[in-house]
Amino acid sequence: MAAEPATQPSFLTTLERAAAGDQEMIRQLLATMGSFSVRLLVAGIILAVTLWAADRLAKLTAKGVETLNGRHHPADRTLSSFISTLVRYVVIVIGAIAVLGQLGVQTTSVLAVLGAASLAIGLALQGTLSNVAAGVMILVLRPYRVGDRVELNGRAGKVAHLDLFNTRVLGYDGLTSHLPNGKVFGETIINIDQAGRRRIEHTVGIDYEDDMDAALKLLLRIAADDKRVLDEPAPKAHVSALGDSSVSVTLECWTHPDDWGDARFDLLKQIKTTFDAEGLTFPYPHQVTVDRPAQGLKKA
Repeated sequence: MAAEPATQPSFLTTLERAAAGDQEMIRQLLATMGSFSVRLLVAGIILAVTLWAADRLAKLTAKGVETLNGRHHPADRTLSSFISTLVRYVVIVIGAIAVLGQLGVQTTSVLAVLGAASLAIGLALQGTLSNVAAGVMILVLRPYRVGDRVELNGRAGKVAHLDLFNTRVLGYDGLTSHLPNGKVFGETIINIDQAGRRRIEHTVGIDYEDDMDAALKLLLRIAADDKRVLDEPAPKAHVSALGDSSVSVTLECWTHPDDWGDARFDLLKQIKTTFDAEGLTFPYPHQVTVDRPAQGLKKA
């Protein structure tokens, strides 16, 4: 019969026998401690290199993204901060798994536990993770940036802050709105600043007896006299409708988004003042009373 293989003594048994003076066990204990010391040293080196590489790669990534993104928006560092943080943690996780493997830990079991924990956390935080996913898409696609004037979910204002969870909008009325990214990304997003210009459109009515060509020339002159109105695209004036009691003429011109509000109000005031000075009238609804004579009853 074949001899059964000798079983390897446990570490505790080896330690007890070494303490009792067994030279063979002492040699085995020293060999085991030496091997573990080498593993521990290599694990420490891997950990140090991982932390250094994570910090270095995160800085290089942030610098690269800011270089690509800083030409038009030098102050917007949201995307670079997000990507650099993501790179940092990915490198740290890879390094931690390598350290555990060097120390003899079964990394497959660790990955299985991490996967199960991630699934449980994902199920518990479905709403929050949807906001995070939407925040990632906003940071990548860039429909708006910090400082842009926008309309989000019916709320108009300037973007004051943007992160993975929500967008903070400072409204024109001074109120601050915190909008979850999931709702923002799923609705219509209007970016007022992205095109770099905004159109002003004013429609007024003149009397049918007034000179339409003179009214159109006055509208173009008013636009040309305002320095905030852009030369390109050129202002346009045209007859836009024939109403019941008036002819509608429309002025279309463009300004920078910063000038749009003030220029819009000032142009409307100037149209009224100029038309009055040139004798053009603004018809408005009238009520006309018609008196009819009373008719007597016919005699039978």
